[in-house]
Amino acid sequence: MPFSTYLSEQMGSATLQQSDPLVAGERAELVLTYRAGTFGVDDSGMVKISWRTASDMEKPQFSNPIASGYTTAEASNGAVLECRFDRANIRPWTNTLIVRVVRGFLREGDTITVRMGDRRYGAPGIRMQSNAERRFPLMVFVDAFATYEFAEISGAPTLEIVAGAPAHWKAIVPSSALSGENFRLAVLAEDRWGNPTIPGPTRLHLRCQQQVTGLPEVVDLAGTSIVHTIEPLSFEGVGDIVIDVLDTGRQIGCRANPMRVGQRPDLRRYWGDLHGQSGETVGAGSIENYFAFARDLALIDIAGHQANDFQISDAYWDRINRTTRDFEVPGKFLAVPGYEWSGNTGLGGDRNVFYRYEGRPIHRSSHVLLSETEVSTDARPTARDLFAALADEDAVVIAHVGGRYADITYAHDARLETAVEIHSSWGTFEWLLHEAFSQGFRVGVICHSDDHKGRLGATSPGASSFGAIGGLTCYLMPELTRDALFEALRCRHHYGTTGVRIYLDVRGQFESPVEVEAGISTPSAMMGDIVRPRGQPMRLEVSTVGTAPIQQVDVFHGARLVQTFRAGQVGTRRRLAIRWEGAEYRGRGRETYWNGELHIEGNRFETASPVNFLNPEHTLNKISPGSGLSWRSVTTGNMAGIDLELAQPANGRISVETDIIKATVDLAALGEDPACFEAGGLDRRLCAFWLPEQYAPSHAAFSHMVSHESGDLPVYVRVTQEDCHRAWSSPIYLVD
Repeated sequence: MPFSTYLSEQMGSATLQQSDPLVAGERAELVLTYRAGTFGVDDSGMVKISWRTASDMEKPQFSNPIASGYTTAEASNGAVLECRFDRANIRPWTNTLIVRVVRGFLREGDTITVRMGDRRYGAPGIRMQSNAERRFPLMVFVDAFATYEFAEISGAPTLEIVAGAPAHWKAIVPSSALSGENFRLAVLAEDRWGNPTIPGPTRLHLRCQQQVTGLPEVVDLAGTSIVHTIEPLSFEGVGDIVIDVLDTGRQIGCRANPMRVGQRPDLRRYWGDLHGQSGETVGAGSIENYFAFARDLALIDIAGHQANDFQISDAYWDRINRTTRDFEVPGKFLAVPGYEWSGNTGLGGDRNVFYRYEGRPIHRSSHVLLSETEVSTDARPTARDLFAALADEDAVVIAHVGGRYADITYAHDARLETAVEIHSSWGTFEWLLHEAFSQGFRVGVICHSDDHKGRLGATSPGASSFGAIGGLTCYLMPELTRDALFEALRCRHHYGTTGVRIYLDVRGQFESPVEVEAGISTPSAMMGDIVRPRGQPMRLEVSTVGTAPIQQVDVFHGARLVQTFRAGQVGTRRRLAIRWEGAEYRGRGRETYWNGELHIEGNRFETASPVNFLNPEHTLNKISPGSGLSWRSVTTGNMAGIDLELAQPANGRISVETDIIKATVDLAALGEDPACFEAGGLDRRLCAFWLPEQYAPSHAAFSHMVSHESGDLPVYVRVTQEDCHRAWSSPIYLVD
């Protein structure tokens, strides 16, 4: 790393008063003492205390002594100090508290005591980062000579941040199985920030409409481990299996993802998250802990690693490859080697590179954070250079939107770039898929997490610039092997979700056999296939089972919405949904803040529920009983909102005022179609619409006829649940 090491052992030392673990997302007082070294600190010299770029620890503030985050600094010799906070260091340590000596100086042995969350004046402390981390370092850098050259001191103090108390349950089963085949149910608890946590001794009740062999009615958890598995289970029949987990009060604690059981062998459904990075670059925790979390706690089948290339030394690239080789067990868990080509957007933007085999070269976009002795290959600064370098490699590339978004109009190679990532913890980016259509590209849909918190496969956004739950992709494969995975990627046989395990099946049926991309003649196509119908109409058959009630399923021809299927009937018009979605723009700073209020006249609400409020500190507040609400909410292309149950059906007027838009809806005039108000930015809008009187079913099946005349016609579906989670199929491409 390019930090100065000039006489670092003489630049002083730093210690933390805390020794006990701190709870993720809770407030604490951190007391750090810097003791000046041989040279002291000169007049106008500085001390930087830095933590990870992706950490969402609360920003220190210096003006309100009774508010959260209040921070002070005091010199033992009375020197006058000035504090400020900025993103003012080299990644991955950009979050920085800067303490400047503005009058006086420090001699060897003098100290600066920094209190973050100083409680002496009434502040509640400073909120710790929301993700648990075994070793959370506070790096200390010193400008002892007032030259703006900061030396890293040795022995950075560290904290242990642990998960909090259980707040909700999660249950996971395979998404597909054969009749009579053994499977397992896994149950675990998470804290309010999404960290897996040990629940303590607990009794749970299990319920299923079907007769599942081996499923007990009651499970007693010892409370000594995070994940509890119930196996072997089996179902002697066909159909959809949904298992409810009930708490001690017989209330539903959670519902397992749906599982479809069939009679005949078919493509299996394996869940993967191929996109994230660990603490060796800009993430959290070690690469070994990263893969272990994905396998053992997120319980996904396929994991990848995507460190920023300009931070990957040759030695670390070797370690990545050794780690994927060590973790991979075909048939049980796949660990895929790769890296993130992190070129500037103007040169092509972020691309995920995956190799079928270990031991292949890394072609970096730059060496900006690496020394000449750490690399042995030349940089490939443009996406065109990258594609040229990979031309003879057994590799797959995925375009994605992160800090830098991929500009696929600048460069695209159909042989390599098989998919676009349209959802991650950065937000939702369906526009990237539509941009691919506009260029005539034939790509599949991927959703991954781009995890930076050490929680691959189960990433929550926390409290910073990540605005969404990390995505998951369901890969349709005959077996869990790397060969099958690369075949699925190259054939676009996969679909993506916003992080939940929705079951989705999309097929195209024809009266007579048609030719698919591989030259095979068949009357049926699956998602991702490229089909030459030669004048035949296609009957699109859609079947989906959600993890929550299904609001609607949309059918798209390219970027054009052509049909909406609603799973439930509106009924008496007492349940009203208010939804907001969208982003500021494509790049960094895409967060849209929908902080606002709602008022109702001529009616009242009996209940009001937040939907997809992902930050537990952003709550829905009643400011007037039955008639007024206020909230804080952020979207980054994804969706959030409020569900209301009204005292009177279809009566009154709703007024909504947010930072972005003001809207008024006459409820008597609101019909079957939503009332939507465009709000500029990138697909930003606020909508009001009726929900079914009873919760809509969590399953839907319908068909849709498609005629193809000429050119490329991509056909895909988007599933939207009432809880704002979504799934997107890879398109079926009808071509000449």
